[in-house]
Amino acid sequence: MAGGEDRNVKALKDVWKRPENALCADCGKPDPDWASYTLGVFICLSCSGIHRNIPSISKVKSLRMDHWEVAQVQFLAQHGNGAGKATYEAHIPIYYYQPIYADCQVLREQWIRSKYERKDFTEPGRYVLYSDGVKEGTLWKRGRDNCQFLPRKFILSEKEGCLKYFTKQDAKEPKINIKIDVINATFQPAKVGNPNGLQITYLKDNKTRNIFVYHENGKEIVDWFNAIRSVQFHYLKVAFPMASDNEIKSRLMRNFLKEGYMEKTGPKQKEAFKKRWFTLDHRRLMYFKDPLDAFAKGEVFVGSGENGYSVKPGLPASMQGNFSWPYGLTIVTPDRDYLFTCETESEQQEWIAAFRQVIELPMTPQEYAIEAYFKVRS
Repeated sequence: MAGGEDRNVKALKDVWKRPENALCADCGKPDPDWASYTLGVFICLSCSGIHRNIPSISKVKSLRMDHWEVAQVQFLAQHGNGAGKATYEAHIPIYYYQPIYADCQVLREQWIRSKYERKDFTEPGRYVLYSDGVKEGTLWKRGRDNCQFLPRKFILSEKEGCLKYFTKQDAKEPKINIKIDVINATFQPAKVGNPNGLQITYLKDNKTRNIFVYHENGKEIVDWFNAIRSVQFHYLKVAFPMASDNEIKSRLMRNFLKEGYMEKTGPKQKEAFKKRWFTLDHRRLMYFKDPLDAFAKGEVFVGSGENGYSVKPGLPASMQGNFSWPYGLTIVTPDRDYLFTCETESEQQEWIAAFRQVIELPMTPQEYAIEAYFKVRS
């Protein structure tokens, strides 16, 4: 019996060590140490918890701690992450957002349910977000002034290339009509205070405006998120007919590079440092008095190194003693230097790394136009 048990353990380790199984089948996290013995895929601990919530589809075990039957090991050997991907991810729309391990729970859960429970991607054309180019429904939206979440009707139209919301269900005219090409949306459960919280950001008169929404149903809010990506993708296909699908995909909505509190001083560098909430959305560094403010108090354009932009740790020697947080950083632009302080050294290093990620990229023609607008505005 012991020999047979040893052979089974070795067989399990051999399957586990295959290169195709080196990353979690669902979120890409390295070194997954769980597996589904009904689907035949290797997954991480976090994703295994989601699989446990759909026991009719997936049954999981720890590869390190649980006992594995011979038949279960053989099933894993016959399948694996490569076969799972070929089956359950065969026809994913180009615009569909595939979460990674750093993404929030609702995104990862709906991705897993879409793959294995609903089998949305096993056949071409099966995944449908809306019919006739329109998605309509009710989302809970945070009021700009009263801070209360109230139900609002939203309509997304591919034909009109816009997202609209209405303060009343029977309203004829929308409160706001947002062009699809200026929208960004990111999941923000902690900030919104709801596990399905979504932050919609758009430009109005070239200034950033935030809308915070949620839906009680996880599938519905993720469908809205991917529906916006779909409309945006088709709009950009028309706007940039020579661009490849992957180039257009790279222009779709993106996660913020970094968010958090820093302190800042004014343009004269003599004003008191004030604590503000900062959001780095690619080349726009926005700051707010409160993370849930609808409008940014100010914005800084972060260009490329070849155009005279840089970031460095520390502050000018003359600034010593004028701030409360000890870890400073300076953003150098062609027009002026911006001074910030962070509460911890790790925060300082994370901000510097995020800024450098942007500064190292060459600017696009559209970004040159945005830079010119910032210079005129200042």
